[in-house]
Amino acid sequence: MVSYEKERDAAVHAAREAGKLILSMAGKIRSGDFRTKGVNDLVTDVDIQAQNIITEYLSQVFPDYAVLAEEDVVDDRGIEAAAGFRWIVDPIDGTTNFMHGVPPFAVSIGLQKNDEMVVGVVLDVSRNELFSAVRGGGLQIDGSVGHVSKTKSLGDSLLTTGFPYRRFKDVDAYLAVLRSIILEARGVRRPGSASVDLAYVAAGRFDGFYETGLAPWDVAAGVLLVEEAGGKVTTMSTSGDPIFGRQIVATNGQIHGELLTHLGPLNGVTS
Repeated sequence: MVSYEKERDAAVHAAREAGKLILSMAGKIRSGDFRTKGVNDLVTDVDIQAQNIITEYLSQVFPDYAVLAEEDVVDDRGIEAAAGFRWIVDPIDGTTNFMHGVPPFAVSIGLQKNDEMVVGVVLDVSRNELFSAVRGGGLQIDGSVGHVSKTKSLGDSLLTTGFPYRRFKDVDAYLAVLRSIILEARGVRRPGSASVDLAYVAAGRFDGFYETGLAPWDVAAGVLLVEEAGGKVTTMSTSGDPIFGRQIVATNGQIHGELLTHLGPLNGVTS
């Protein structure tokens, strides 16, 4: 088995260096320090600076690896032209939370080898908690082994999700699903950071997560965390790629089928 511990360690270092800047600026953003990319889609100067910290370090250590990152094009080489490797980076997942000083907000760094995620690192900056995984090596939470929950039914489950905040044509479908799940599950939370949602599913704190409209950098690292912790990740139709398909369902595996039965109205929704 190929080991990616060097890549994992580099991603951890980059995340922690960016995390220092992010934490120092949380809740301190002024009106001139951010711009709007779209409706409720914000980017701050700190997003850009944090991304530069991450990508410059990773490119220094692994100059032949491509990069896909949230804030503009960093490296437009195809993954095939980069020895099959591509970093997928979100410098601040939960920017709105970060701007208001409300946890969680996180750094998410994943490494893709061809079509497979092989490294995942999520640093919950707001709690200084590190989740990491290497393909085939299990989940690590601050150096300790982690795993998904053993909850067997949706009725006993605590779930997490995200709501549409950029495009609103599918709000009614979202609310229909939410109503259906609220009537059956133990509870539903909306923390505001998909990478942390996935990390918490991997750690067994949430039993399941679903959302649409997410970008690859939101979920790439977290998908590997869940899988390495013993969980299951699919799209809502169970076909297609949950990283690039803009819809995702991640669970402990035990409740996956039961949760999917409630997600029908969102099948095919990608906004």
